[in-house]
Amino acid sequence: MTANHPSAADRILDAALTHVPFDGWCDATLVAAAEDTGLDLAMAKVLFPRGGLDLALAYHRRGDAAMLAGLAEADLAALRYSARVTLALRLRLEAADKEVVRRAATLMAMPQNAPEAARAMWNTADAIWNALGDTSEDGNWYSKRAILSAVYSSTVLYWLGDESADQSETWAFLDRRIENVMQFEQSKARIKASPVLRSTIGLPFRFLETLRKPADRGPLPGGGRG
Repeated sequence: MTANHPSAADRILDAALTHVPFDGWCDATLVAAAEDTGLDLAMAKVLFPRGGLDLALAYHRRGDAAMLAGLAEADLAALRYSARVTLALRLRLEAADKEVVRRAATLMAMPQNAPEAARAMWNTADAIWNALGDTSEDGNWYSKRAILSAVYSSTVLYWLGDESADQSETWAFLDRRIENVMQFEQSKARIKASPVLRSTIGLPFRFLETLRKPADRGPLPGGGRG
């Protein structure tokens, strides 16, 4: 649907966002959103069968879409690769409302929601790498997404507690995390290039080389409904 003609799901999510800061991501928010939009509650429950959880995941996917739109407009060719990753994560956070995300973090911290939380983070990392043209087919496909998921997760938690002007402390934190990733990649390259290091401490990397990017990603992180 276009921005001028939002879908029923988008209308409900938009309405829900006015209630989330007060009520959280819950069934009551879904009921209130349905009432606000004038849509039948039964339809709302079809669109969001798990209530607040599905609403929160829809909001997460909306943030991913906004990030990808920002990346599509950016001059990525003028940036170093690490700067492209940093830009993607900044765009992702800038597309989010802090209090809404704080409420989502509380929901996702519940043990029963941990798989969905992990999948959502993985899908964000997957979207970033795909947008940046990642062509890895071996274990690097997994390691890149796992590492970036961890970077994004830790940055979100830092951002939620950041009260600095213009979130400057968050961006500094993000820069440090990306630098850590770059150092890791450089170390990995040195180990792989050295016959001695490769034979002694390179076992995990040799194992990664035996893995292959999944052909059918439907049930896997990066391919599900996230």
